[in-house]
Amino acid sequence: MRHGQGFSDLESHLDDLRRRHMYRVRRSLEGPQGREVVVDGRPLLNFCSNDYLGLAGDSRIAEAFKRGIDRWGTGSGASHLICGHTGAHVELEDALAEFTGRPRALLFGSGYAANVGVINALLSIGDFVFEDRLNHASLLDGGWISRATFSWFEHRDTADLEGKLAAIEHEPTRKLVVSDGTFSMDGDPCRLDELVELAQRRAAWIMIDDAHGIGVHGVNGAGLVDPARYGTTDVPVLVGTLGKAFGTAGAFVAGEEALIEFLVQRSRNYIFTTAMPSALAVATLESLAIAKAEPERRERLAALIARFRNGSRELGLKLMPSTSPIQPVVVGDPARALALSRALEARGFLIGAIRPPTVPEGTSRLRVTLTAAHRPSDVDRLLESLKELAVCTSPDQTTRSGN
Repeated sequence: MRHGQGFSDLESHLDDLRRRHMYRVRRSLEGPQGREVVVDGRPLLNFCSNDYLGLAGDSRIAEAFKRGIDRWGTGSGASHLICGHTGAHVELEDALAEFTGRPRALLFGSGYAANVGVINALLSIGDFVFEDRLNHASLLDGGWISRATFSWFEHRDTADLEGKLAAIEHEPTRKLVVSDGTFSMDGDPCRLDELVELAQRRAAWIMIDDAHGIGVHGVNGAGLVDPARYGTTDVPVLVGTLGKAFGTAGAFVAGEEALIEFLVQRSRNYIFTTAMPSALAVATLESLAIAKAEPERRERLAALIARFRNGSRELGLKLMPSTSPIQPVVVGDPARALALSRALEARGFLIGAIRPPTVPEGTSRLRVTLTAAHRPSDVDRLLESLKELAVCTSPDQTTRSGN
C-alpha cells in the first residue's frame, strides 16, 4: 500500500479483477460435502470437490471424530515440540508410514505448509531446485523463497530438465527436483519413471507431492508413488494430503528416518505451528482404514472416469490427457468459463470456473472432478448438459497449456 492512499489502490485492483472476469467469490455450502450439496437453498450435483473416495461425509468417520473429541478434546493446545503431540498423532504417523511403504511419516497442518516447510528445510543458499512449470503454487512458493537457485522446466519435459541438471553436474551442493504427482489443474501425471532415472543419473533428489494420487492410484490406493515400485532411494521425499481422498484435513511427509527427524528439527512450518487436533488424527485413521478395506470405491471411481471420458469424446469435447478424477474441459476465455459455470449451475450442477493466475492465460476451464459418490446417471446428465451448452465447439476454445 502506498503511503497516504488508504485502501484506494486495493479497491482499484479489485475493480480490475472484476473487469477482467478474474474476481473470485466464495460459495457457502449449507451442509456437508457429498455427491449433492446445497447452495443458496438449491441442491446441486457436486462436480468440483476433491473428495475423491466420497469419505468427507461418511458417518463412520464422523463418529470416529466424536470419539477423538471425547478422548482428546477439541484442540491440541501447542505445537508438536511443546506439548501438542499425542498418541493419536503417533498412531496416524505410523499408519501413514506403513501405508506408503516408508520408514516414517510426519504430520503437517496442510499441504501448503508441508510443501513450503520441506523445501525450505532441505535447501539454502548455494543449493538448486528444479520445478515443473505447472506445479502447485505451494511447491513453487517453497522453491522461490528457499534461497536456493530456482529453475523451472517445461511441463513434464524431462529432456528440458536434463539439460538444466547437466549444466550444474559438477556443483557439490544439493539438487532437488520437485513435481506434482498428478497435476491439480490438468489432471495428468508426472513422468515418474523418467524423473527417477534422471535424478539418479544426475545425483539429484526427487520430491513428489502426491496430493491427488494418494488414496486413488496404486495398490490399495497407496498413490502414484506406489511402494511396490518406488522406494525411498527412488523418491526420497513423498508428500501427501489428507483433505482429498481421505476426506479430513492436513498433510504428511514420508521418507527415511533421517529425513523425518531432520524436518522435526529444522522445518519452521512444523516447529512453529499448533499441532492438528488429535480428534482429527483419530478420524483420519478411520478414513485410512476404510480406504484400504473398500477397494470398490477406487474401482467405481475408475469406471466413472472412463464413462466421462468416453462420453466426452463422443461429444467432441477437448479434454486433457488425464486418467485421474480431475477432468478439465478447457474453454479458453475466462468470461466464457464463468458463463458456462453459471449455466451449469442453473441446470443443477456445481462446477468451478478456473481462470488465471491459477492456470495460464488462454486456458480457462471447467474443472470437472469425479468422486466415488457419483452415479453413472450423474455423469450422463452432466454430459447431456455440456452437449446442450455446446461446450468447446468454437475454433478458439482449445488448450494452449502445452499438454
